[in-house]
Amino acid sequence: MALRLGDIAPNFHIMTSEGELDFHQWAGNHWVVLYSHPADFTPVCTTELGRTAQLKDEFAKRNTKVIALSVDPVDSHRAWIKDIEETQHVKMNFPIIADENRSVAELYDMIHPNATEKTTVRTVFIIDPNKKVRLTMTYPPSTGRNFNEILRVLDSLQLTDNYSVATPVDWQHGQDVVISPSIADADIPAKFPKGHTKIKPYLRTTPQPNLD
Repeated sequence: MALRLGDIAPNFHIMTSEGELDFHQWAGNHWVVLYSHPADFTPVCTTELGRTAQLKDEFAKRNTKVIALSVDPVDSHRAWIKDIEETQHVKMNFPIIADENRSVAELYDMIHPNATEKTTVRTVFIIDPNKKVRLTMTYPPSTGRNFNEILRVLDSLQLTDNYSVATPVDWQHGQDVVISPSIADADIPAKFPKGHTKIKPYLRTTPQPNLD
């Protein structure tokens, strides 16, 4: 059964390019980005893994760990990592799961038979510190993932978890946000002292509340 938003991300014990791990223990109190690849030595995924390594500091600022998955074995992962480091000019700094028996792929519904019967599709999961699935995105093999979007979603989730706001279309960190409809007009000044704009009774905006 497919994982749905709000579901607890299943735990698993698995070997990775950095050794054996217990997923929930490894995640700890961090946010997690878990994403899958159809196989090692695939061109688009090589660029994605390199980009992830480049973004280490950005993920760290967001209290986020990243882990990738492929159905190939650890020895293959380690050989691929050499190619990634050479071609993308990075030092790999996160683990790649060796899901040889496809146990994690099945657990997370990463096998889509109508797309490919044997390999994982290219899925992204964002998981919060309570181990709940907060976002899923599935990409076709020909389209590289947009890691700016993944960072944007992390920013949005972490902001909206702590304030009664939502982020509007194409929102970027630092831009105005939408006040939750559950907040009465009379309560807005106390909750959002930076001021607000009332566009419609149901559409009220305010500067991002967690910025000075």
